[in-house]
Amino acid sequence: FAGFKAVGEGVQKPLMYYNNNLIGTITLLEVMAAHGCKKLVFSSSATVYGWPKTVPCTEESPICAANPYGRTKLFIEEICRDVQRADSEWKIILLRYFNPVGAHPSGYIGEDPRGIPNNLMPFVQQVAVGRRPALTVFGTDYSTKDGTGVRDYIHVVDLADGHIAALAKLSDPSIGCEVYNLGTGKGTSVLEMVAAFEKASGKKIPLLMAGRRAGDAEVVYASTEKAERELKWKAKYGIEEMCRDQWN
Repeated sequence: FAGFKAVGEGVQKPLMYYNNNLIGTITLLEVMAAHGCKKLVFSSSATVYGWPKTVPCTEESPICAANPYGRTKLFIEEICRDVQRADSEWKIILLRYFNPVGAHPSGYIGEDPRGIPNNLMPFVQQVAVGRRPALTVFGTDYSTKDGTGVRDYIHVVDLADGHIAALAKLSDPSIGCEVYNLGTGKGTSVLEMVAAFEKASGKKIPLLMAGRRAGDAEVVYASTEKAERELKWKAKYGIEEMCRDQWN
């Protein structure tokens, strides 16, 4: 699982994040080793890429996490590599999630944060149902098609399918410690995502335009060629389906 995952909170409470995410994973690895369970699919994150100078991000792109949350993921990736190098019985797959959104179409599994959301879509949804007066858009002067930040949003069902593909790959005897991006390979701006949600929900989302937020990258999206080639996996859902399932 992601562990603690609020980027802003991690900046304010780094020791809490390192203790939970980093130390917790080390403890898990120790317990797994003690019981002879040496297969792991780890939830990493695109935050390990920091502020990429070129996109799309491939698994070979430079990694330079820009905040404590991202660094916990980066450090855990390195720990997993060290563990596997020391003991070849380990088979580990590191999945770098981009921006998961949406819900299971049944409506039984989704996201409704009790506190302040950490991601765009819960904010949008809370505005749509009247829990917040407006959506604050941070940064309208980026070098993108509409001036707002661009991210790679992936439906949670596609993400789940990616895990199933990764589990199947663990049976490959050649696997040591491998990393795969899980995204759509497409960048979507904040305003494009808001427009798609308005269409799916029939609700108008009031916007409050604000300046850039410190630490936010301009454009981040994945190359999914490796996952498509080696895991035989590819995201199926577009932003329309993501917004529809998030709303319904």
